[in-house]
Amino acid sequence: MTDIPPPVRAGLDKQPAEVAAMFDGVAGRYDLTNTVISFGQDRRWRRATRAALDLLPGDRVLDVGAGTGVSTAELGRGGVWAVGSDISLGMLWAGRRARPQVPLLAGDALALPFRDATFDAVTISFALRNVVDTDAALAELARVTRPGGRLVVCEFSQPTSPAFRTLYLSYLMRSLPAVARAVASNPDAYVYLAESIRQWPDQAALAGRITAAGWRSAQWRNLTGGIVALHRATRR
Repeated sequence: MTDIPPPVRAGLDKQPAEVAAMFDGVAGRYDLTNTVISFGQDRRWRRATRAALDLLPGDRVLDVGAGTGVSTAELGRGGVWAVGSDISLGMLWAGRRARPQVPLLAGDALALPFRDATFDAVTISFALRNVVDTDAALAELARVTRPGGRLVVCEFSQPTSPAFRTLYLSYLMRSLPAVARAVASNPDAYVYLAESIRQWPDQAALAGRITAAGWRSAQWRNLTGGIVALHRATRR
């Protein structure tokens, strides 16, 4: 009888091996769990990300932290060539089973397996928060983007209304783990999710870090009252 390894929960120091192992453990039900805990807003957030990238037929776009490729599939509509990259082999395996037509490659956001200036646009959705070095990842995204190319970061952020922020934080720390226990294959991973969101910089702070990493004209738009923010910038 083979022992089953215990579920992995990454720490807030975000060591890459721990993060990859944690996502390996949630891969099988990842898409379903995201839809449940976001009350279906994940679909809206994916559509908004694609619209913010302003993609045209023939554009080459890289989706970093693509997971199972559900976001990459959204980006690849209308003649756009979209490729996804992720550090979790388990997520990539689940994605290739579910979406065999979507190109998905193993890759670390800190050392992407692409040449300089390969892409017209790059995006990272709900994954920048999980990288051990945010600033280095933003610089690496700039490296693989052509001058004048676009970046969109879709990430959890800070609700703008104090009352809504209080309600949201209560959901994060109390209700979300309970919901995850009902649907997720590794509920402890969603405790990490809640803690990492609380630690994440607000909209203005992230815009400043994007600018410092080789991008210009960084701006953001809040979605769902600021639960999520879309940051858009242009490669210098």
